[in-house]
Amino acid sequence: MNTGWQGRLWLARDYCLLDGCAGDTQAHAHYAHQLMLAHDGKLRLMVDGKLVQGRRLLVPSMQLHAFIEPGQPMLALYAEPLAFHLAQLQSWQVEAPTTPQALIEQLRNWPRPTLDRRVEQALLGIDALLLEKIDALDLASQVRLSLSQLERLFGDQVGLSIRRLVLWRRLRLALAMVLRGSNLTDAAHAANFADSAHFSRTVRSLFGIQARTLHNLQLQLID
Repeated sequence: MNTGWQGRLWLARDYCLLDGCAGDTQAHAHYAHQLMLAHDGKLRLMVDGKLVQGRRLLVPSMQLHAFIEPGQPMLALYAEPLAFHLAQLQSWQVEAPTTPQALIEQLRNWPRPTLDRRVEQALLGIDALLLEKIDALDLASQVRLSLSQLERLFGDQVGLSIRRLVLWRRLRLALAMVLRGSNLTDAAHAANFADSAHFSRTVRSLFGIQARTLHNLQLQLID
């Protein structure tokens, strides 16, 4: 059995969508909420050490999970908590469409929550500096807050520390480059990872997979 990830992947600013088969994963936890819609039969996962199965499964942000059986065909949504509240996804999962284009259309019209203006400014600052060194203290100063105040706002509204959010955004940038055809070393350096080993460790810790298996996926970017 081929245990690598296969299929098509759509990458948007605040979510990505995989239509294909999940490969082997180690237990992992990532920032995005993950909604999985089975194409055939039931999905089987270990979530926080317990077996969970069903045709529609939702794993909340930062919850430890792993696939039990690789090769399960599904449509999987990875949704950033910044843009998609867990309660809304829980209400929607029973009626979410199982075709990529229909799902993308609904996500395009999804009402994004309003963030504190200072958080929005800080996020814009982070995105502008992803290829450079980001100083959290300078970031806080730019939005006229102390570092502790900005960290508290990030904890409340983003669900991650500034450092972890920067890592997540850099990972997303590097993933897009790999999926476009870049090698791991070039993508890692361009996204400001220390080296390809650091990038690979981050992919493994957040997604439970080997970074090299990303080349099995066909990428389409969504504006």
